[in-house]
Amino acid sequence: MVKAGKDPVYFTTNYCRISHPQKGIIPFKAYDYQQELLRDFNDYRFNVILKARQLGISTITAAYIVWLMLFHRDKNILVVATKLQTATNLVRKVKKIMKNVPDWMQISTISIDNRTSFELSNGSQIKAASTSGDAGRSEALSLLVVDEAAHVEKLEDIWTALYPTLSTGGGCIALSTPNGVGNWFHKNCIEAENGINNFHMTKLLWDVHPDRDQRWYEKETQNMSRRQIAQELECNFNVSGETVVHPDDLAWYLEQATEPKYRTGLDRNLWIWEEFDPEKSYLLSADVARGDGADNSAFHIFELSELSVVAEYIGKPNPDDYADILYNAGKEYGTCMIVAENNNIGYAVLKKLLDKGYTNVYHSTKTSHEFIDPVSAQWQTNAIPGFTTSSKTRPLVIAKMEEFIRNKLIKLHSNRLLSEMKTFIWHHGRAQAMRSYNDDLVMSFAIGCWVRDTVMIENQRSSEYNKSFMSAISTAHTTLSTTIPGMHGHKTIQNKQQETIAKEFNDQYLSIIKG
Repeated sequence: MVKAGKDPVYFTTNYCRISHPQKGIIPFKAYDYQQELLRDFNDYRFNVILKARQLGISTITAAYIVWLMLFHRDKNILVVATKLQTATNLVRKVKKIMKNVPDWMQISTISIDNRTSFELSNGSQIKAASTSGDAGRSEALSLLVVDEAAHVEKLEDIWTALYPTLSTGGGCIALSTPNGVGNWFHKNCIEAENGINNFHMTKLLWDVHPDRDQRWYEKETQNMSRRQIAQELECNFNVSGETVVHPDDLAWYLEQATEPKYRTGLDRNLWIWEEFDPEKSYLLSADVARGDGADNSAFHIFELSELSVVAEYIGKPNPDDYADILYNAGKEYGTCMIVAENNNIGYAVLKKLLDKGYTNVYHSTKTSHEFIDPVSAQWQTNAIPGFTTSSKTRPLVIAKMEEFIRNKLIKLHSNRLLSEMKTFIWHHGRAQAMRSYNDDLVMSFAIGCWVRDTVMIENQRSSEYNKSFMSAISTAHTTLSTTIPGMHGHKTIQNKQQETIAKEFNDQYLSIIKG
């Protein structure tokens, strides 16, 4: 009894029994890695466990909780998970192990028994809670268990609320499979690995289980996607998340990333990789901050012929200063077209640009948001400056960005932009930044991709088409035929002239389409 009370490993491997789906109640013969976890739970106040699926980590955690409650008075344990049902399942495991401890060792018995909680006669208790921001806020906790921590939404807020309840010496066990980067679980795992927080990190891949080998792995992964394998078995943060841009494509671009040639501007946040070339055409696309200080204003300058990003800016200037920055950057690159969001403060920025005399500003119609060239916009009452990001246009620009990245159609150099893409995810069907992260560079870049591949290309093709059509019907290099029907050779001459015109037109038209 005394040895079991001092050593959770001895207690678990000798006196705990668990429920097996086929064999019923059996002794809990913990594997080596499970025993090591028990020692960590006892030795370290804060533990974070990055694990593969079906390794029995929840079960070994339940056994540790039984030991803690049974041999210690007035222990208060709170279990938080993605759903209340998930947390309740862990409490149920604890209860079942507790009830199957040998009778002579049950020095404390269950005095209060509820579906989501129970209490022992020695004052120790455990409770499952939902992930609301006030879960356990008013209680002093001996142990906080966060199950599937990477999948708990707003865990940063929950941790902020619960951390003070651990100030009297309570500990925390956070366990989960990975779920992308940028969330609370990912940040604490990385910080624990680098030794810059109080968590003790344990990483358990699929092959830590002694009954699993390569043959098992190949069979298990036959019907699993790359993301599922990374999340369920390989503990890979980068590939596990539902990022809009695939992690493999991000990795490829990160290898191409380079330092800017110049870091300039008042805040040195304007990065330039390539200076202006008068032989080339450029486009500036800009995202404008909301104005509440929570996000940034950003822009990218695209070189249109070879399709590369030659300059990038991100910062928090006020609207007047941002208009000046856009004006100067646009002038620096040949008074290129500026495409800026007209949402909220964006309209004030655009108005100042126009007041300063910058004429090459993207315009669109009020209703359909279709592009109107800046010259025609001066005479049309339904023309508004800027690009409108709406529920209709936002999916289009994001899809175009993903297409450019996936097909490696554009040259990128910026680590800042690629870092934002790592935390730009699908959330309930909507592409957005992870909580506590920004997507200002991503949206600026996405707008530029869409405008370049739709508005700019379509206008160029239309212009070239009209030019080719006019040249095909021009009489500058033809001879006026004075023959009349019935004269010898009239049909032959007329047919040859028509064939020549048609051939010239067709050849030029095909070259435009292919180009």
